[in-house]
Amino acid sequence: MEHQLQAIVTVLSLVNPMICGAMFARIEAGQARAAQLVDAGKAALAVLVILVVAALVGARVLQVFGVSLDAFSVAGGAVLAWIGFTMLRTHPAPAHDPPKEGVDEKPSITPLILFAASPGTITGVITLAVTHAKLQLPVTALVAVAVATAVMWIVMVLMARGGTPAPGGFLRDTATQFMGLIVVAMGVQFALTGVRAFFLEQP
Repeated sequence: MEHQLQAIVTVLSLVNPMICGAMFARIEAGQARAAQLVDAGKAALAVLVILVVAALVGARVLQVFGVSLDAFSVAGGAVLAWIGFTMLRTHPAPAHDPPKEGVDEKPSITPLILFAASPGTITGVITLAVTHAKLQLPVTALVAVAVATAVMWIVMVLMARGGTPAPGGFLRDTATQFMGLIVVAMGVQFALTGVRAFFLEQP
């Protein structure tokens, strides 16, 4: 249960639903409520599929390339720690210009999907799968991905409905720094777990 909770918090921190919600509110500015719900569902589904595939096949891809799971735990943990440090510095949500008046053009949700399912998020999900399941079914990672994408969808829908393009600067920065601290801690933990497992396997 403790590992599951840690995994959920880690994936939530990497996906960053608050920033996703701010991006979505900008992208969907002026769109009908029905269109917003459809686009929110598409974005969440795309992120879910990408991260589920990463959790299911990531460890096996590493095996094909001859990368040990312990080595990836160390490397993935280092990457997560680096991502966490960048989050601690805080930065504004990626901007996306709302559609201009008189221009009937469907806004793209691709930047939002690429932000939520970024290489860093994919690395985190694979690291979770490797650390907690090795080559078995990565239930911990899959549950964490499902919860994170569900929260992401809820936040996007609520922020788009309220017409709020972004949360207050102080609130957003504080939340991002806290999530960054969690990501740093989990990255260090994954790296230490990989190092310990590597030396325990040595003759």
